[in-house]
Amino acid sequence: MAEPELEVLAEIHRIVTDELEWKGAVEPGQDLVRDLQLDSLGLTVLAVGLENRFRIRLSEEDAQGVRTVGDLARLVARRVAAPAEPLAEEALP
Repeated sequence: MAEPELEVLAEIHRIVTDELEWKGAVEPGQDLVRDLQLDSLGLTVLAVGLENRFRIRLSEEDAQGVRTVGDLARLVARRVAAPAEPLAEEALP
């Protein structure tokens, strides 16, 4: 697993254990809903925590293919690595 993904995994672990009070292990292969027992509120807390920590935005479309902790870590790592889209003012000649 790449370094950015490991950093994201560590943050997922922190949010799930500190803010959502999960007592078990947090592994890349675990299903967010089935294994970590996250409901819609828990998923929102996790998403907002990751957005704030890594200064990214996650959309509904992003969430479509995300089922496991590893899926989420890869998605966030890709968002962090992708250059931010320029603001409209910056795009003007």
